[in-house]
Amino acid sequence: MASSAPRYARAFAEVAESARLDAGAAQQQMHDFAQTLAESSVLREVLENPSIEMTGKLKVLDGIAGRIAMFPQVRNFIAVILEHHRLAELDEILNEYKQVVDEHAGATEARITSARPLNAEDRAQLEAQIAKLAGARVRARYAEDATLLGGAVVEIGSTVYDGSLRAQLQQLKQRLVNA
Repeated sequence: MASSAPRYARAFAEVAESARLDAGAAQQQMHDFAQTLAESSVLREVLENPSIEMTGKLKVLDGIAGRIAMFPQVRNFIAVILEHHRLAELDEILNEYKQVVDEHAGATEARITSARPLNAEDRAQLEAQIAKLAGARVRARYAEDATLLGGAVVEIGSTVYDGSLRAQLQQLKQRLVNA
């Protein structure tokens, strides 16, 4: 069965755009709700229990929405997810929404793995090069892997650019074996 997360994410993106919501704030509010849900087994039991009336569930949602200071559109979107029994897909919907927002803003996410921690200047230079390569603004996530020996590996979507010393040594080894 195909996931309905992309459809829900696109629908909310349209609502958020038409209401001129701050996409970052809307994402944060949904993330805060998802985190609250993940941390409270009692809340999950209440919201996922089919024997509890929807009006009771909406009162609980309203209480949370008030504490998080949710936009009404975010609250209503979560209510729709709740009513359609899609609460288990909330994290996937959030990830899809993030991608839709990035697409609309002309941004892309890059995962950068380096052999050592990068300082702010190195990160800025690397992100500028990746932005040129990707043809879009880049939102980078960083990780470290000492086995790379040096350099970095950049993942943009399904494309991997391996500029690590480890990869260069493997290529050199392969050329020597083939020679």
